[in-house]
Amino acid sequence: MVNGPALESSCLLRDPAPAAAGVDEGANGFHLVKSKWVATFYRAPSPQAPAFVEVGDAVEAGQTLCVLEMMKMMNELTADVAGVVREILAENGETVQYGQPLFASAPSAMARASGVILDLQDFADLSEAVPLMAKVYPNGLADVNHFHAAGGLGFAIGTLLDAGLLHGDVLTMMGPGLDHYRQEPELDHGALRWKPTPQASLDEQILRPAERPFAPEGGLRLVQGNLGRAVVKTSAVDPQYHRIEAPARVFDSQQAFVDAFKAGEFTADTVVVLTHQGPAANGMPELHKLMPYLGVLQSGGLRVALLTDGRLSGASGKVLAAIHVVPETAAGGTIGKLRDGDRVRIDAQAGSIEVDLSAAELEARPQAGPGREEAAHGMGRELFHVFRAQAGGSESGATVLRGLGD
Repeated sequence: MVNGPALESSCLLRDPAPAAAGVDEGANGFHLVKSKWVATFYRAPSPQAPAFVEVGDAVEAGQTLCVLEMMKMMNELTADVAGVVREILAENGETVQYGQPLFASAPSAMARASGVILDLQDFADLSEAVPLMAKVYPNGLADVNHFHAAGGLGFAIGTLLDAGLLHGDVLTMMGPGLDHYRQEPELDHGALRWKPTPQASLDEQILRPAERPFAPEGGLRLVQGNLGRAVVKTSAVDPQYHRIEAPARVFDSQQAFVDAFKAGEFTADTVVVLTHQGPAANGMPELHKLMPYLGVLQSGGLRVALLTDGRLSGASGKVLAAIHVVPETAAGGTIGKLRDGDRVRIDAQAGSIEVDLSAAELEARPQAGPGREEAAHGMGRELFHVFRAQAGGSESGATVLRGLGD
């Protein structure tokens, strides 16, 4: 419980200026709600009342986060955007300064569109709860056709429902409930009919039931530290490579890395850092070109990893890759301050991405310059400049609707 004065005995003022609520992007890609006054911070309306919000709470735009006492006047500070409270940055009863961060929240484009809030932590939590049931490229040799022949989505959905790992009471295009998806269509003499999907896997080398998975976790990890937040896919990576610490080589394009590879520049363990690949820089393209070369280096005995604000879909493969780094380079992220030779550590088991530099060293180091000219010009790219300039972070959906919460 808190120890602040009861609001009932004071004059309560609603936040009169939503635009002044001080939302900004913090070091981990979170949005910071800052104090608008020098005041005393209280988390609850009275000493006996529960706090307005706790870490992990979903909040709506306009919802009260705290009260700030200034000259016996109680001023409510409200959320400007929908999101999830990830950190409370002040102590109850603390005197806070103008512009001091009080709350860190994680909004998303989906939150603004549908009221459902998802961020990297949510996906990491889901991966921890849902086991690895399929061996499909890149974590196996099978493709989606083999997966379908082994029982496919019908079997996978059924075993997840039976294990209590899916909410079955949802409205789908087939009608209420996911049980509809325990069947699949086929043509019978030109007529469509539905048949039940297999009750058991037809090939347990490719697809297994939830009670006998390949691994107890799905293989998606959140990593975070003084380089921001990122996601790592570990299901295809040999455990011996789940932690890589090595000097950085920094590039601002895939081709620059490929040129260095062809020139024989990689002779020691390396963390390849690829900057200027986020939504605001160049629209966040796929980075498939990198992985075969990194795979060659790893197969040759080097310990290598990738750190980037860009994306890979299923192509991260056997090389440790921390992708979707937020904040991105173009948004002032720490990844843009890395230089060749900086010692970088990516640890999927500990959930960390760190550079061996002090906070003071990072603060003093200048940001990387703008990305390559070809990322912004030519092939009609000029038409999308306004969207790139407004794009939010990848964790919040890279939305261009900044005024609606990014």
